[in-house]
Amino acid sequence: MDSNSGANPLVLITGTIDNFMYTYILVILLVFTGVYFTIRTRGVQIRYIKDMVRELFEKRVNPGERAISSFQAMMVSTGSRVGTGNIAGIATALATGGPGALFWMWAMALVGAASAFIESTLAQIWKVKEADGEFRGGPAYYIQQGLGKRWMGVAFAVSLIACYAIGFNELQAFNAASALEYYIPDYATNGAAVVMGIVLTVLTALVIFGGAKRISVINSWVVPIMAFAYLALGLWVTLANIGLLPEAFSLMFASAFDFQAIFGGFAGSAVMLGIKRGLFSNEAGMGSAPNAAATANVSHPAKQGLVQTLSVYIDTMFICTCSAMLVLVFMVQDPATAQTLNGMPLVQMAVKHFAGDIGIFFITVAVFLFAYTSLIGNYFYAESNLKFITGEKPRLIFWFRIICLVIIFAGCLSSFDLAWNVADILMGIMCIINLVAILALGKWALLCLDDYARQRKLGINPVFHANAIPNLPACECWNDDFDLIIDADQAIHDETYA
Repeated sequence: MDSNSGANPLVLITGTIDNFMYTYILVILLVFTGVYFTIRTRGVQIRYIKDMVRELFEKRVNPGERAISSFQAMMVSTGSRVGTGNIAGIATALATGGPGALFWMWAMALVGAASAFIESTLAQIWKVKEADGEFRGGPAYYIQQGLGKRWMGVAFAVSLIACYAIGFNELQAFNAASALEYYIPDYATNGAAVVMGIVLTVLTALVIFGGAKRISVINSWVVPIMAFAYLALGLWVTLANIGLLPEAFSLMFASAFDFQAIFGGFAGSAVMLGIKRGLFSNEAGMGSAPNAAATANVSHPAKQGLVQTLSVYIDTMFICTCSAMLVLVFMVQDPATAQTLNGMPLVQMAVKHFAGDIGIFFITVAVFLFAYTSLIGNYFYAESNLKFITGEKPRLIFWFRIICLVIIFAGCLSSFDLAWNVADILMGIMCIINLVAILALGKWALLCLDDYARQRKLGINPVFHANAIPNLPACECWNDDFDLIIDADQAIHDETYA
């Protein structure tokens, strides 16, 4: 299916746009934003790791409402983050950019985690409450309310819908279908991809027609189970081949700092591929996770900002590293075979090398589940932003769901290069809009963090009131009426902080 993709004019055009966007715009903007907020927050992504874990298990402020918990909100965002990009995407980065891509993924995750805190905190500040008790929010909402620019919020919403409903859904579906290649070499032409498309479409439809609550429940169970199982496999392979780790890390660092290779072809270098695949994987600063962060029912915006920061670490430092170590050790043991493979086939052969046929079966199931939960999370983000543009219109939402399902089916029949190029371009557009927005609004998240830190030092459970920050642009959910709900729950949560 992919053998002739390089001759496809559409692939060449999208590839050129992709390389230009990341080489000259996104790399600079991502690094600058991450470093800037790391300095301004004094390393919030490191200083508050203990708080990240504690806030993860905080109960909903008002259990009687439909709004989801902090943990469920993180699982929705993690379900979208932790997808086939953590398997096929990491393998592609290492095969194309070199083993050093892993190092640059780590670096971007650490720096980008500060941006993740800012965007998710902003999403909580300017979330809105729906009639059914659920919360909704994200960059489109904080752009409109915080900056007062409705047109820019709509532009972001459109870019996110295009990215998730088209780009990411197509890519996740393609990666799930490509996992069949090991079992069915001609899967793309003999109807197997069509069958996979039907299965994925039907299973996704069963969930997305159930609303945000069903989505969060599915991801709260599936994501942790599959993540731990996949981590267990990676840990077992790593420990079983611990003697090869020095050589694997040597290979990684030599590639990461091979500046002659980097500057000789930056678009395909370890730095570029590490940043691109790292962004696709952990989504720090991209503007996607805030859509899930806004749905959590918490007593202080900074709490969910911290929880979403933890999600970046879970994704990159654990899941991505797991995939990378499988591939790196395989590259050391069988470099000749590894050089001939890319994407999902590279991971499958690496797993087979260490675990035999049972390993191939496991990774195929894992890929399907990763893709499935990502498709669910992707739809959740897209629907939230469609509602931002049009409001509650059930008939429009129904047909939008049908269109998303058609794209999922079509994605199973796509090609490797086209699927990745389209996803990268659409992801880049929404990322640029969001980074500009959080740079403009970041001061409010910083003041919110100061308010959280002040209350923590006093030994009380942090509770946010809009009037605690002078001149804060009007927000819906942290006014006096909303405060009454939070205050009623204060005594219960204070026991945790005693």
